[in-house]
Amino acid sequence: MSADAGLPPSGPLNRAWRIFGTGFSFVTFGVAGFAAGFTLFPLLCLTTRDPAVARRRAQWLVHWWFGVFAGMMERFGLIAVEVRGEEKLRAGGALIIANHPTLIDVVLLIARMPQVDCIVKPAIFDNPFMRWPARWAGYVCHRTPEQLIADCTAALRAGHSLLVFPESTRTRPGEPIRMMHGAARVALESGAPVLPVAIDVQPLTLTKGLPWYRVPPRTARFVLTVGEPCPAPRGEPGPAAARRLTHQWERWFAERTGAQAAHPAPPHESPSPLADAPAHPQYSP
Repeated sequence: MSADAGLPPSGPLNRAWRIFGTGFSFVTFGVAGFAAGFTLFPLLCLTTRDPAVARRRAQWLVHWWFGVFAGMMERFGLIAVEVRGEEKLRAGGALIIANHPTLIDVVLLIARMPQVDCIVKPAIFDNPFMRWPARWAGYVCHRTPEQLIADCTAALRAGHSLLVFPESTRTRPGEPIRMMHGAARVALESGAPVLPVAIDVQPLTLTKGLPWYRVPPRTARFVLTVGEPCPAPRGEPGPAAARRLTHQWERWFAERTGAQAAHPAPPHESPSPLADAPAHPQYSP
């Protein structure tokens, strides 16, 4: 039974309000984030000579601002969010992997993690207003695949938590979950524990190919289910091991989000190394 089963669509006034609220939220997010890039970030990060202190301050500021943005969307009635096992996100030192159905997945996760590294596009580091906050926060720039894997591995070996979306981009509705092998290579080479987070949203919103103003018929309800930390995979890292681990991750997330996996399980495959979590979770009333 889906989260919105039995609930009637909202009326035209509510729908118009949610279109306005979505646009207002994103404009506010962009303008305030732009302003913080040359006000709050320098104020917090240039007042210390210790890069580790600057990193903690910058990540806390991103965490705080993402929390404000997510809270704004909830207060406007645009989304409702339930996080199961949230305390596990704050343990530290783990490779956190999540599926990527919507535009705001990273916002909802970082809003619940005061300290976490993440991967950003080169355009962020090339932007004069955004490069310094990203550098102060210690975020990893994705310029080349080998450089990315090396930097992510180094961050985990330094004891940092790292948030990764192995799909690399949002999954289009109806398409199977298809993950890249890079995250599995990082898991194998770093030896860090893996913490899976299954993201399920009903009705769909802010998906790939869907304009922001195409709001769903009712409030979108997100369930973020945090699995148990999985010990670092054993064995020699290599293309075959990374491919096998990636396919196991695809199937694990597919089972818990009601999607399809791009690579079905071969006969007699051993169970997934990820810890168990409820399949296709239901929402609390």
